[in-house]
Amino acid sequence: MKRAEESAKHYQTFEDLELYQVARAFRKAMYGLTHQLPAVEKFALASQIRRAAVSLTNNIAEGHGRFYFLEQIKFTLQARGSLEELIDDLNTCEDEQYFALIELTLLKEQGWRVHKLVNGYLRFLRRRVGRSARVEETPGNDLGDAELDDLFFGRFNSSTLERFNDSR
Repeated sequence: MKRAEESAKHYQTFEDLELYQVARAFRKAMYGLTHQLPAVEKFALASQIRRAAVSLTNNIAEGHGRFYFLEQIKFTLQARGSLEELIDDLNTCEDEQYFALIELTLLKEQGWRVHKLVNGYLRFLRRRVGRSARVEETPGNDLGDAELDDLFFGRFNSSTLERFNDSR
């Protein structure tokens, strides 16, 4: 348990997660596969694979950006669903004999490795829910009130701010 906590402190962005790095490599491999599909699949299977591949890494990234572990879990589950969809797309490629079986087998192995990492990350997040549903952020990059005012209120005209303040 101590090791998991120490590892968690190391991660600063979703790009630091091994899960994201391996999923990203798999997404790239799946994109490469779409370029080799027959023309008849350009707007069908190729498009579907690209959407699911992007969904895989997008959901990992979006979940990491959420403040609550339950939301992180929700997005990670979405990522796992997209991953399993991609593995099924590889089955479709096999059934239609679009690629050599060895190539598809290697891609499926890469996909199942991502799957193991997703499940491990889900276990980690679920253990964290028991302590607190809210993710604690490390201090250091916080903006003060003056910086926040400059950042946000400078973008609105005074009539918009008056309506906002009146609705409170």
